[in-house]
Amino acid sequence: MLSCLRVENLAIIDRIEVDLGAGLNVVTGETGAGKSILIAALQLVLGARARPELVRSGCEQAEVEALFTLSSGDPVLGVLRGFDFEPDGEELVLRRIVKSSGRSRATVNGRLATLAQLRQIAAHLVDISSQHEHTTLVDPATHLGYLDAFGGHDEARRRVAQAHRVAREAQGAVRELRERLEQRSEREDLLRFRLAELDRVDPRPGEVEALRVERDRLRHGERLLRAAASAAGVIDGDEGGVCDRLGKAVGVLADAGRHDASLSELGDRLDSAVTELRDIAHELSLYVHDLDLDPERLAHVEDRSQALDRLLRRFGGDESALHAFRDQAHTELGAFEALEDDLRAAAGRVEAALNDAERVARELSQARSAVAGELAVAITQELADLGMGDARVEVAVAPLHAAEDALQVGGGRLTESGIDRVEFLIAPNPGEAPRPLARVASGGELSRALLALKRVLSGLGPAGLYVFDEVDTGVGGAIAEAIGRKICEVAAHHQVLCITHQPQIAAFGHTHLHVTKQVHQGRTKSRVVRLSDEERARELARMLGGAVLTEATHRAAADLLTQARERAP
Repeated sequence: MLSCLRVENLAIIDRIEVDLGAGLNVVTGETGAGKSILIAALQLVLGARARPELVRSGCEQAEVEALFTLSSGDPVLGVLRGFDFEPDGEELVLRRIVKSSGRSRATVNGRLATLAQLRQIAAHLVDISSQHEHTTLVDPATHLGYLDAFGGHDEARRRVAQAHRVAREAQGAVRELRERLEQRSEREDLLRFRLAELDRVDPRPGEVEALRVERDRLRHGERLLRAAASAAGVIDGDEGGVCDRLGKAVGVLADAGRHDASLSELGDRLDSAVTELRDIAHELSLYVHDLDLDPERLAHVEDRSQALDRLLRRFGGDESALHAFRDQAHTELGAFEALEDDLRAAAGRVEAALNDAERVARELSQARSAVAGELAVAITQELADLGMGDARVEVAVAPLHAAEDALQVGGGRLTESGIDRVEFLIAPNPGEAPRPLARVASGGELSRALLALKRVLSGLGPAGLYVFDEVDTGVGGAIAEAIGRKICEVAAHHQVLCITHQPQIAAFGHTHLHVTKQVHQGRTKSRVVRLSDEERARELARMLGGAVLTEATHRAAADLLTQARERAP
């Protein structure tokens, strides 16, 4: 519910704050007083295009702020949370600032918002009908939802949406498998080529490091040979090796150890060292004997190392990557062999899912067709009550046209809403073919058609506030009274804001707002006041009688109020 609308520096409005009530809020006033500017302000804060000429002359910016009171189950709460605009308790504040340069800024509960976000939020808050702005009911995209709401098809739509999701997922799996099959030949050739390359070289675990060690040994064999032979000679050579001289020292210490045990212990330790040195010298001699300086072996090691280096560069830089690729390639080639079987199985799942989806979608389509006539009759009757007794409404249910990349059932398109498109058509006069609402020529007829639709669907629409901007154009008397009664009936389910020039309609209001304009210091300003019961009677008398008010006019206004209270639902 819209609780408060605050407007600053918009057109001829300098600053106003309008408090609205539940039920029917009527707005009256002389032509040009600024009534429609209230609607323009509301449209602006709901995301309409900002025009710099809306900013009051001489001001830098215009500002509109709307305070909505929400209930715990309000559908807009889900939209707000989806945009991360957590409501502040039960209140929602929308704010729009328009600069004189034409730039604008919007906020939702104090947080910056895009106009696209603002419009999505607004769709759940307000529905505006006027001769210049038709937001919901003239859009065929909304008609399907209204027909389903009228028919109580929520559960059927849920089943269709679920079946559509399953079919879409199954179709996506088939598409992915087909893409993999299309890519299989090229990918399979590449994998087999690389596996053959790996198999030709056939790297063994640890071979890279072993080859590096052997290659270094072979490259520097002469130097290694000289070093090992020289070291062995120094340690235990035939002529004065270290071991011979140390052996003499061992004998000296052993002899002295008979007189001092500590020297005997040192002699034992030195003897052990000599034994270790002789072992080292022996191993060095074996190293010299076994060292292979075969040039052919070096060439083989070089070639093998280069082959492995090429593989390492291609497959990831270390030896483990080679083995990982080999395992992965064998796994992927094995999976390719099962792709065709997988595709056949997936295609079977698609067929089963589409059959199920078609079944529930056709059940829903039949249910829609069954209630479409009832809805058409109900709207036609409402139009008759509004003085359009010759008008005829049809609710057309037709298959959706097939579209590329869409699910197809029975030659038509399947969406999460089913297989139907729905559109409300109206023939205002006998002999005329029904036409879409948006193409009805007469603004007054369109206004009454929208009112009839909203009356029939008043308990079903998504918006909390309905706005009627001069839907009484071209009518009067009994028809105006009928329109007022219908709007009041809509207000039993929705908050309604209605701008009217007809006293018969204004009399039904639960809250009556009066707009006037005055000139102060050479500037025109609009003013909005909430009328008391006594002030309402005087305003209705003005609307009935014009400039000169008589006693009879006042009595007629009082009678209008009394009759409205008696006839109100």
